[in-house]
Amino acid sequence: MSLSREYFDGLYARDADPWGIERGWYEERKRAVVLASLPRMRYARAFEPGCAGGALSVGLAERCDALVCRDPAERAVEATRARLAGRPGVDVARGALPADVPGGTFDLVVASEVVYYLDDGDRDAFWNAVEGLLRPGGHLLAVHWLREAPEYPVEGGAVHDELAGRPALARTVRHDEADFRLEVFARVPPPARSVAQETGLR
Repeated sequence: MSLSREYFDGLYARDADPWGIERGWYEERKRAVVLASLPRMRYARAFEPGCAGGALSVGLAERCDALVCRDPAERAVEATRARLAGRPGVDVARGALPADVPGGTFDLVVASEVVYYLDDGDRDAFWNAVEGLLRPGGHLLAVHWLREAPEYPVEGGAVHDELAGRPALARTVRHDEADFRLEVFARVPPPARSVAQETGLR
């Protein structure tokens, strides 16, 4: 079964930073890797499902004209709103894919440490929703913890294995470490382009 909103509310009731996202070099470095892996310097409109307390959202907001953030936990939403207060073009609200699909389309979706909380049916619905939200040529960045997490419906590696088989997405970036896997996919058609091709190099 997918983990519920109540599960995440319970985590935040015990700890304002339940995964230690705000603490330590590991998470700080991973955020830097995520932002460095984005193929474009700037995006018009981005969607971050599962924004947690907004640590990554801050960096995304600096690279995007508009940013939509959603999280199932109310305390996470409050923290992200406070963190991004005063920034133009930011929309933060409670919600979670696949049930809560934002309006409009995006040229970037960032799924960071979120999809392994979903069961088989909800994962498929999640990716279907992402494909429907991405503009042609838009990017999906997915990054997930690879080490064992028995309470999750599926391990992070399996999430990325599923992505590799989706014909509407073509991988352009893959970064593997012992702890996490990061991949960027382009919504096709049109044909996917490398970072060099995106910037006009051959």
